Amino acid sequence: MFKITSEEGNARTGTLKLNNREVETPFFMPVVTKGAAKFINNKELKQVGSDAIICNGFILSVKPGLNVLRKMGGIHKFINYDGVIFTDSGGFQMYSDKLLIKTTDDGIHFKEPFHGSKLLITPEKDMDMQHTIGSDVAMCLDDMPIYGSDKKRIQESVLKTIAWAKRCKDHHDKIKDKQWLFGIIQGGTYPDLREFCARAIAALDFDGYAFGGLAIGEPSEDTFKAVEAAIKFVPKEKPRYLMGVGTPDLILEAVSMGVDCFDSRYPTMTARNGTMFTWKGQINIDKKEFELDEKPIDSSCECFTCKNFTRAYLHHLTRLNEPTGHTLKSIHNVFWMQEFMRRIRESIKQKKFEEFKKEFLEKFN
Repeated sequence: MFKITSEEGNARTGTLKLNNREVETPFFMPVVTKGAAKFINNKELKQVGSDAIICNGFILSVKPGLNVLRKMGGIHKFINYDGVIFTDSGGFQMYSDKLLIKTTDDGIHFKEPFHGSKLLITPEKDMDMQHTIGSDVAMCLDDMPIYGSDKKRIQESVLKTIAWAKRCKDHHDKIKDKQWLFGIIQGGTYPDLREFCARAIAALDFDGYAFGGLAIGEPSEDTFKAVEAAIKFVPKEKPRYLMGVGTPDLILEAVSMGVDCFDSRYPTMTARNGTMFTWKGQINIDKKEFELDEKPIDSSCECFTCKNFTRAYLHHLTRLNEPTGHTLKSIHNVFWMQEFMRRIRESIKQKKFEEFKKEFLEKFN
């Protein structure tokens, strides 16, 4: 169900097949937290080449609720998306300063965001929740320390993450369906803790492995030291997922280390703020220099926005904060990101990835 097809150094391409759905690796997942991305609908996501997305299992379990999703036949039918769907455990939201009460060996105690009621999410409840939602890939419940936590706190999180991963795996194995389960490796920016956690999580034999708790404020060199310390202990034949990374430069570096999948709100978030991706670098469409610019965002781009609208028009919509502008800009950025991933895959197949990486970064930066 995961097959590596080409390699150049540690970079690799492959195919991930799940429940009659297929996505080529490495791939990028737009964030569809509540079952919808911001200003771009799920059919448009598929049209621009997004063959996989990630939703937030915890948020969906509260609204619309598990009963609704069960009666509607699961997440794919409910949101009308026929690609691969990952669900996160929701740990990131639970660790909000406004929501988190405490963590114990049992699980995470927190206030749910809509009504403020107190909840306890255990590894077993989390697995049942994601199974009911019906995603193709579920993520383990993990203990994610906030950036800046001291080493003692991160050591505690590693031990909880490992213990919870085992409970997730044991419970998920009892369900026995076609949903995959990914283990998550924590350890902050400490290479020794990353190695320790990676060894323990890999020993549990998950369907895939994720590097969590990164890209949350630390310098990029620390991000990749953490990944480097862990990835060598993750089975090569299993897919590897760097959570929360969505900038092109970081994706390229991670691909060169052997990472297969990514997710981030970065393309849509920056689009709403006026930052557009082009093959010559990023531009801010809000700047006055684009007020009379008749060119598309990127003359080599084949997206709907670039085929039909000028920079001047998008500048106008951005200045007015028009929702239509946010949609058109989001379509472009997500399309561009998927084209970027396609070019990465092609460069690896042609044994030209390092050349592509060098040339791209010289222009983009």
